[in-house]
Amino acid sequence: MSTSIISFSIQKSLESKINQVDWENLPFGKVFSDHLFLMEYSDGQWQEGAIIPFAPIPMHPAMSAIHYGQSIFEGLKAYKNKAGEITIFRPDMNAKRFKESAERMCMPPVSEEIFVEAIRKLVELDANWVTDKEGYSLYIRPYMFATDEYVGIKASDTYKFMIITSPVGAYYSEPVRIKIEEHYTRAATGGVGRAKAAGNYGASLYPAKQCQIQGFHQLLWTDAKEHKYIEESGTMNIMFQIGGKLITPSEDSDTILRGITKRSLIDLVLTWGIEVEERKVTVEEIVLAARNGTLEDAFGVGTAATIAQVAVIGYRDELLEMPAIETRTLSNKIKAHMDALKMGEIEDTFGWNFKV
Repeated sequence: MSTSIISFSIQKSLESKINQVDWENLPFGKVFSDHLFLMEYSDGQWQEGAIIPFAPIPMHPAMSAIHYGQSIFEGLKAYKNKAGEITIFRPDMNAKRFKESAERMCMPPVSEEIFVEAIRKLVELDANWVTDKEGYSLYIRPYMFATDEYVGIKASDTYKFMIITSPVGAYYSEPVRIKIEEHYTRAATGGVGRAKAAGNYGASLYPAKQCQIQGFHQLLWTDAKEHKYIEESGTMNIMFQIGGKLITPSEDSDTILRGITKRSLIDLVLTWGIEVEERKVTVEEIVLAARNGTLEDAFGVGTAATIAQVAVIGYRDELLEMPAIETRTLSNKIKAHMDALKMGEIEDTFGWNFKV
């Protein structure tokens, strides 16, 4: 991917906030680096992008995104490897998904080249915020929202594309407890489940809160029609291991977000000779496998969580305990491999690490 002809104006912050960061007590997503990227869409085209000091932005009370929900986002991470190089994991894949989300939400797509180069330049400028502290990374949040100053139901004529970054540690500090959801729905066929649209997450907050009151971390969403098939979890795609096979819900449905981490892990384990089945996965087969002890592993995969091993699956009034973490050969091997890959400790045979 060539980005050499793309340039942005840069206004540097007068003073860095990095010395105010308590790295030993770093909450996820609440501390932000010194700069942000901003590009505006008007008159039918994207204008010149700019990197400016991180600060609040002005907002009109009638701003279209607030009233009608045209808002999409992405999430990816930058790492500092053992050689001191800063790399970003597969930003081209996020660029493609961001474009697909924009098209589904009737928003103007950002070219993949501009998307990647804007991230590269922003991370390069705030390189000191990418720590080599073990388990830490720089979370990158590109997003776009409608900005028309108009109360009327139509696609906006103006938009802002922005990128902010945040130093983070682990999203989950322990193995996760998930509950199979059989009443509420994350996404329905023909809807916007495949898009990374802000409204998808807003709609999930109430049922997620109810499951957290019951002692779970996340829901395991099922299909909207019958609640018979497993789809994905709230912050990640889901994978199961039964009889040595890795089983995961197919992304052919337009109700499941196409996971970049998930796709990467499937490509990886296939080279190890692990059989992978991407298909409809029923609640019944997972519950039965957990009951009879053939469910060898279950784990979530996503940018924020990376590999989140499941400790307990809640099904109605039943708590299905998973095997001890130390006995899980596959997910432990995947996690170790991906950590080593991102830290430059092993060869990047797939070419997934984009060097800043």
